[in-house]
Amino acid sequence: MIDHRGGLPATARYGTTPQSVVALIDAASGVERELVGAWLADGGITKEFGTDAPVTQLDLDAGAVTTRLVGRRDDPLVVPVRVLWLPPERNGVRRITFADLALMTNPRKPNRLAQRRLRAKSPERHVVLTGAPALLSELRANNPEASALLAKGTAEPFARAIVRAAVVALERAERTVIGDRYKVPRLVAEEILDSPDFLRRLELIADQIGASPHEVYRRAEKGLNELVAAQSRLVSDLFTQAMRPVHASTWKVDSDPSGLAALRDVNRRFPLVFLPSHRSYVDAFVLGDVLARNDFPPNHVIGGANLSFWPMGPIARRTGTVFIRRSFGDDEVYKAVVEEYFAYLLAKRFNLEWYMEGGRTRTGKLRPPRYGLLNYLAAAVRANRIDDVMLVPVSITYERLNELGAIVTEQAGGKKKPEGLTWMARYIRSQQHSAGHVYVRFGEPLSARDRLAAYGDPLTSPPLTIPLHQTEPIPSSRTEAGAVDSEPPEIAELERKAVQRLAFEVAVGINAVTPVTVNALATLALLGVHERALTLGEVRTVLAPVLGYIEKRDLPRGELDALRDEQSLAVVLEQLSLAKVVTVYRGGLEPVYSIEAGAHLEAAFYRNSAVHWFVNRAILELSILAAVESGDTDALNTGWDEAFRLRDLLKFEFFFPDRAEFAEQMVTEMLLVDPEWHSHNREDTLGSDILAKLTASGFMMAHRVLRSFIDAQLVVAERLAAREAGDEIDRKEFIAECVAVGKQMMLQQRLHSPESVSTELFTSALKLADNYGLLETAAQDAVSHRAESVDRRREFAERLRTIGIRIAQAAALDPSNRDAR
Repeated sequence: MIDHRGGLPATARYGTTPQSVVALIDAASGVERELVGAWLADGGITKEFGTDAPVTQLDLDAGAVTTRLVGRRDDPLVVPVRVLWLPPERNGVRRITFADLALMTNPRKPNRLAQRRLRAKSPERHVVLTGAPALLSELRANNPEASALLAKGTAEPFARAIVRAAVVALERAERTVIGDRYKVPRLVAEEILDSPDFLRRLELIADQIGASPHEVYRRAEKGLNELVAAQSRLVSDLFTQAMRPVHASTWKVDSDPSGLAALRDVNRRFPLVFLPSHRSYVDAFVLGDVLARNDFPPNHVIGGANLSFWPMGPIARRTGTVFIRRSFGDDEVYKAVVEEYFAYLLAKRFNLEWYMEGGRTRTGKLRPPRYGLLNYLAAAVRANRIDDVMLVPVSITYERLNELGAIVTEQAGGKKKPEGLTWMARYIRSQQHSAGHVYVRFGEPLSARDRLAAYGDPLTSPPLTIPLHQTEPIPSSRTEAGAVDSEPPEIAELERKAVQRLAFEVAVGINAVTPVTVNALATLALLGVHERALTLGEVRTVLAPVLGYIEKRDLPRGELDALRDEQSLAVVLEQLSLAKVVTVYRGGLEPVYSIEAGAHLEAAFYRNSAVHWFVNRAILELSILAAVESGDTDALNTGWDEAFRLRDLLKFEFFFPDRAEFAEQMVTEMLLVDPEWHSHNREDTLGSDILAKLTASGFMMAHRVLRSFIDAQLVVAERLAAREAGDEIDRKEFIAECVAVGKQMMLQQRLHSPESVSTELFTSALKLADNYGLLETAAQDAVSHRAESVDRRREFAERLRTIGIRIAQAAALDPSNRDAR
């Protein structure tokens, strides 16, 4: 038998030796009782804690603790004890496999016959564990409200608190043997429902909605049982083993060992919240496997209830997935349950994971974040439920994605197929094709408390800009009982903006570590030449200056050396051909490559995974063209004005910094084009000679990067301009109209490519129009107002047409297009 040691001698911890010891024994069988009894008889307590005090044995049961422990007048040392069973060791690792199940028993919870066999033949397969001990007086001090009830004659709450503390102590002791990846919560719903603060909050909600406290309690209990992930180490091992082939046979996983080592150090002090980009249904499996291989505790993955179908739902819950209703409207009880469970997990330092985008990206780039769960996290920080939590931006980038066809269908206006057993079987079959690398990269962890304070959150730091004119302290967003207070509007607005800025910084952190992949650049090259095929040599010519630009900026990248020689580049393009993204014609003198007919959205998806790295360069090109076109004596200011207007026009597509930092980034881009730019006279800084320097750089980006977004905005702008100003706009119907009209405009060659006809792009464009106030409905009798609204919509459309002309000019300046002529 392996002895578990690690407790301090009692005299070292308490100054004096305890006069008595109570061993709380967590045993599920006679064999386990015999093992613990033999360990105690052999002086286990004395060896571990250095005390010869008499030992009383009690079952780890609230009833036994109530009758024989909580009312004692002395101050015994309470020690939880358990037998831990271990799987057989394979290649230095003790994990359960499907082969173990052939024996019809769980190696971590063997049946009684198996326990006796293991005790006799494999004594190394069990450990007698002790959790961290505590004096009974300490347990009373740690549970003041339960102790207060004990003084009034109610012992059960204190007994349950002792049992929970013992279970947690044993779980921690187990992880010192089996590793942090097996950290799982126990007795969660029970502990939350025993919380006096939470119970008071439920009472206030009952008063608020006019329901009985009993009814509200039952609804909360039901909500918790629906939410709480009942993790199982057995299911976790087997599920990881079963699901690994789904991605391991498809992608070669490339993770960052140095980033993981740094995160592990941070995780010893704070809970981590992993916030990955979301491109595939397998994201959680890929990330989970990377973390498990590096002995991180399993994340509680927050997912939508649409994925809770049988059998995946019950299995996923046993591996840590928390399924939250997609919408719960005004259900105050469910809101309270979600917020409390969320705060509980953070307070207990369980790692979390969710996808801020709210769903898989349909375009390949990051979607705008959703703030709901971040609001719960911020509330836990404001209420000091946790010292701090570290947010970890995670980029998961696939060289190829086998599920892309369904994503494109949705972009083109098709309906999403509902998830279910049949859907899952088809999905797993679709993954059985090699798809290159998947890159998992971890950004710099962000302190939630520090960031919220820096952003002026009034409950984590003093307000920065808005005087509150209050004589009383700033109220908490929660009362002592946990109920939400009404807040002054200025405080609520500061809190909202702080959360938004926090989400923005996470998104920037994801983009900052997202690598440029070979397929991103291959599709960037082919999408930039309109309806034309390129030879291998021509593709290399297009990519060579872009590769140089990437090296100058030292951007994160995949195996881009494959694009430098024709043989490796041919392999990349052939793989895209197998994925039906690129078509190859071999009937002439040499193979030529182009985007497959009808596959422009798929190609754009791959390009857009890295498009954020080239947006500033594209804006610079259009700003220079605007300045040169103006012919003004103050062309520099014209260029700057255009850059800021483009930044504002694209703010719902990309994550831009504030104006000052954006200006610095634009200067950096200009210096890459013209290193001597600072030495020019002001009048010459944006003269026509700068166009020569742009073309001398060997590439143009505006038409490759921005055209699809501007074209989509033009479709939305023209459909708005065609409507009466007083008409109400049904967004769903309007987007469908944009898809239909966009297809017509593409056939008329008013749009450059089918990649512009996208529900995702139209939705972002409509948000932009709303932000500009172009969706406001004027009263029928306000003639002047209606005319003004129509004029503003038409001006918006005309502005986009002008930008489209400049994008065409940038395309004409691109060496790859000039050479074709």
